[in-house]
Amino acid sequence: MLIKYDVGCISGGSYGFKSVIIVSLPLISMSRVALFPGSFDPITLGHVDIIQRALPLFDEVRIAVGTNSTKKYLFSLEQRVNWIEQTFSHEAKISVVTYGGLTVDFAKEQNASFLLRGLRNPADFEFEKAIAQANREMVPNLETVFLLTNARYAYISSSIVRDVYKHNGDFSHFVPDTVRP
Repeated sequence: MLIKYDVGCISGGSYGFKSVIIVSLPLISMSRVALFPGSFDPITLGHVDIIQRALPLFDEVRIAVGTNSTKKYLFSLEQRVNWIEQTFSHEAKISVVTYGGLTVDFAKEQNASFLLRGLRNPADFEFEKAIAQANREMVPNLETVFLLTNARYAYISSSIVRDVYKHNGDFSHFVPDTVRP
């Protein structure tokens, strides 16, 4: 769109009008979409902490519940998705999706520019760093963003929650209120 304006200006002591043409281009906006992949078997307060703290950083966070045919899950895919959807039902910037296969391939399908990962400890960092480097080799424009888990939740893992659950322990201190098998 071209818009012509007559603009008053002072030039060399004289006052006159000049025409200025302003070219208005549509704004091209790169949406900041982050994919937060995991099995979420089940979702924990540590996951919730990372997701909530990521919201100001991204336009959208897609929680990607992955499936792996070689992995034995305690909770069904439908149950895990349901818990996540209930946990974040109030948040418009969050969606829940499921996928199988390589995370980088799914990120491309979803037009995600970022992978979101939470780090609890140095072992997590070393593991996640290797994956991030391999991902960058496969998809150079896919950035991995690491957030440190709040120290209050750093000891929580889905494995611990599953173990407590299997032994009829009280796991409610580790998961959002929506997680009730």
